[in-house]
Amino acid sequence: MTLILKLLGAGLIAFSLAASARAQNIALRYGQIPSTIKTVSALQFHLAQRKGFFAREGIALEMIPIDGGAANMVVALTKGVVDISRTATPYLIQDVLNGSDNVAILGETATPIYSLIAKPEIKTFADLKGKTIGLSLAVDTISISTRKLMTLNGIKESDFKVKELVGTPARADCLRKGECDAVPLGQPEDFLLMKQGYHRLGVSTDAMKNFQFIVSAVRRSWAEKNKDALVRYVRALASSFRFMREPANRDEVVRMVIDTTGSSEEIARQTLSLYFDPDRGVVPKQGEIDIKGFAQVIQVMAEAGELAPPLPQAERFIDLQYLKAAGLQ
Repeated sequence: MTLILKLLGAGLIAFSLAASARAQNIALRYGQIPSTIKTVSALQFHLAQRKGFFAREGIALEMIPIDGGAANMVVALTKGVVDISRTATPYLIQDVLNGSDNVAILGETATPIYSLIAKPEIKTFADLKGKTIGLSLAVDTISISTRKLMTLNGIKESDFKVKELVGTPARADCLRKGECDAVPLGQPEDFLLMKQGYHRLGVSTDAMKNFQFIVSAVRRSWAEKNKDALVRYVRALASSFRFMREPANRDEVVRMVIDTTGSSEEIARQTLSLYFDPDRGVVPKQGEIDIKGFAQVIQVMAEAGELAPPLPQAERFIDLQYLKAAGLQ
């Protein structure tokens, strides 16, 4: 009887500790672009949930889709709809220059690889003359890098028409419907369409080899009151990035890509090989922010006429204290 009581007591203590841990979980609202939730660029979040990295850090992350395009991500952050937001660096830069107190605290995607995918009958860049190219907004580095890629291959701005479409799925749909003749696509959509007979004319890294594309951003005023939560957040995602990069985990990461994107095992492996064999700097090592890569974004925005001199310093848009507190930068 005494043994039973001891076992019951131990069970109650364990239950109480578990309940206490759950009660202490910090709830964070993360703003996500709906079109990217099921792409490889969101893989670190799915991994952090499945592998328990957020749970280990006591973080309960709620993914909140923000509709209306990429520019709305920083708007939702400023309004307090979310605590942390995914955003492409050009939108954050413009937002801060317009007076917001938003700031980047973690790097999500460093230098992405966007394939310029064209209709089967378009064999070369020269075939793009007079055609319609589906691009993101002009300020977006996807659009800037695609324009630079076409310029490198003899295609001037006056040689083509533009249809603005935010998100890889929207651009892929435009190409499939025949309303666009070529579009820049991320993974796995580019591999999917190539298997269907569409052509890859080139990749964005041919034109822009190093820049900081996607970051986690917060409001400075909110962050100052929630430093512990943000340190836990960056530690959890750092664990995801390290897990993704470890060759011994490749099979498990492949399964995660399949589950997340719905792509085949062949395309999942092609995508990871594109990123890591050799390492092309798409995925950060542990969430670090590439300051030189951020400065490169400012430079190309100026070249594209989106920023006027004098150009701001990259450090104006970045707060490294949370990465540093976690020992990550």
